[in-house]
Amino acid sequence: MAPASPVFTRETFQFFKQLGRNNHKGWMDANRDRYQAAIVQPFRRLLEELSPAALKLDERFDTTGRTGANFSRINRDIRFAKDKTLYKTNMYLKFSVPAPDKRETGQLYVGISANTVTAGFRIYSGGKRKASTLALVAEPHANANPGWIAKQKKRLGRRYESYWYSMQKGEWTQHSGWPTAPDDWKKIQAWIVRRKLTPAAAMRVTFPREAAKIFRDVYPLLRFTSLPE
Repeated sequence: MAPASPVFTRETFQFFKQLGRNNHKGWMDANRDRYQAAIVQPFRRLLEELSPAALKLDERFDTTGRTGANFSRINRDIRFAKDKTLYKTNMYLKFSVPAPDKRETGQLYVGISANTVTAGFRIYSGGKRKASTLALVAEPHANANPGWIAKQKKRLGRRYESYWYSMQKGEWTQHSGWPTAPDDWKKIQAWIVRRKLTPAAAMRVTFPREAAKIFRDVYPLLRFTSLPE
């Protein structure tokens, strides 16, 4: 039996670094084969390796391998962005449970960029907050269980970074820490709980197992914020 090989290599990080310096269509077109080999194929392999662990946590997770459902897009939407660069210099693998009316729900995710690897949980309000999963599921759960977030902070706080966003004067504003106050949940627009890892960690054979362990740690946050039951 052939020895196990890492999912990601230096080429993954090198590709994102070079894309950052050459963020235009000509360069991307000339490096499509590299993009497939260094980014697309490794992320699809990571999906295959993590799907059993994700489905063990919740059999409703979408594991179809579609862009949008499991993978972020490399192309940027520049219509309303100040930054007009065409391509993102990162990629995310994500697992979420489909919700009614195509609402966004919480995600278990792994993200890789030129210099950083992160893994954990995140949830965004998406479009209108009043119709979001944060407002319809997470906020009522937080009101009914006021001490629950504090317990998660005690359980995870030493190993995981937590921060959240609210809207202030029309601008997204980041808040460090855990949204433990009841008033936080009246205005929260996004919440992220993650571990930051080194590129070297992602290039180890054991990386999928480490990511699966992180998913197990943060899955209760997804249940609390996203699932009605």
